[in-house]
Amino acid sequence: MLQHRFIDSARRSPKKVAFIDRTTGRDITFKQALLAGLILARRFRKLERGRIGIMLPTSGGGALAVLGAVMAGRTPVMINYSTGAKKNCRYAQHQCDFHTIITTRALLEKTGCPQLDHMLFIEDILATLKPLEKGLAFIKTLLPTPLLKRLVGRNDLDTPAVILFTSGSEKDPKVVQLTQRNILSNIDSFCLHMEIYGMDRLLAVLPYFHVFGLTINLWTPLCLGMTSITYANPLEFKTVAKIIRDTKPELLVGTPVFLEGYIRQSEPGDFNSIKLAVSGADKCPDTLRQLYREKQNLEIHEGYGTTETSPVISANPRSDNRAGSIGVPIPGVQVKILSYETGEECLAGETGKILVRGDNVMGGYLNDVEESSLKLKSGWYDTGDLGYMDADGYLYHKGRLKRFVKIGGEMVSLVAVEECLNNVTDMDCECCVVELPDAKRGSKIVAVTSKAVDSSKTNKRLSEELPNIALPRKYVTVSSFPRMGSGKTDFRGLTEHVWKLEQEED
Repeated sequence: MLQHRFIDSARRSPKKVAFIDRTTGRDITFKQALLAGLILARRFRKLERGRIGIMLPTSGGGALAVLGAVMAGRTPVMINYSTGAKKNCRYAQHQCDFHTIITTRALLEKTGCPQLDHMLFIEDILATLKPLEKGLAFIKTLLPTPLLKRLVGRNDLDTPAVILFTSGSEKDPKVVQLTQRNILSNIDSFCLHMEIYGMDRLLAVLPYFHVFGLTINLWTPLCLGMTSITYANPLEFKTVAKIIRDTKPELLVGTPVFLEGYIRQSEPGDFNSIKLAVSGADKCPDTLRQLYREKQNLEIHEGYGTTETSPVISANPRSDNRAGSIGVPIPGVQVKILSYETGEECLAGETGKILVRGDNVMGGYLNDVEESSLKLKSGWYDTGDLGYMDADGYLYHKGRLKRFVKIGGEMVSLVAVEECLNNVTDMDCECCVVELPDAKRGSKIVAVTSKAVDSSKTNKRLSEELPNIALPRKYVTVSSFPRMGSGKTDFRGLTEHVWKLEQEED
């Protein structure tokens, strides 16, 4: 159990710092974290049954709220506050059947979210703690380890550990319930695969409502007894780069957007403490790899995962890192590639649908039998991604199946067009490709760039790599791309924005 692993960490090193919270400037030891977790667990048991909403930033307090919920036998429902806090609160309550949401006034103010019914502020809970509550929790910390573990949850790996929501970058978010087994198996396999055991400090800036942040930034250090260096806003690139220089983490995990922001705000030598840098959640550009090599003498190890797989499916091992690949499946995870036309298993080098099986795979979407049956068959989860596996067992990601469009009877990969577009535009020009309906051809490709480009010259250069049907029919300049909480481009939001611009022109 996750909370049992944490108790083991607290027993081994009670005085060790569990959280260096750079948002509040406070350090929290494992002993203090255990005490706080027990106090919050007692409160949460009285507030809600079954599930409890948590909308808190990446911080010591946010991690302790999740810990307290799990210790209380409640399933934390992690609410994304970056893409519409009020809307997402209501959506989560409706989909998951709960009332209470633990949050903080500072976050509501920052996100512009009004105070909703059944919201409770973590600062109010902490301010109203009674001496008896603190005393009871302290007494529990003195209990023998086996008895303490029994008080915070029986050893059942099929117990729900968290509810998360898919990004919703393509359609409404799906509700993913992950079990203790799912997350623990992923932690163990990822740490073994990437040789993380023995590392001592981790930079934690990814949001906990994102599965990458929850598993790797929150539970991994708690289970391994590592010090987690937290900061609430991963988009404050200059501040995070300074935190890396000052606090000297050994493990850096992030999305390409975040990793690029940090490297550009750094000076040579700032990242000397980092032993491993891992990129996930989106394709890692070659230009980013080059930046890390040249500026910090670091190699980026790219990985791959999904919310439904807790999240890690594959990663490039430290002993054999292959640029352009998303690595090999981590221990205990099976991957197969099936033809999206025939359903037969593909040979090495043939592109098809990526399917995954293992203890990290969810049991299904909450209260959605239809979607679950579409995605899960005989234990195999259909990721909706396309890729191939080479003769050495390395995976290569070729894009989302939904990001392929049929034009003139041919399947065109929007991801492939984006890659070519990135190669022929300036490094500081962000590029994306979206599909819009077209009266004559059914669909048309529209290129979206953060800087104005010469469409004729750009298409001439693209034609050297792409067939005519794959060339963008229109170019649109958008200074700021909409983002998901992980830093990924919000394709649905961007497509809607471009569609509105086109309608206004007409």
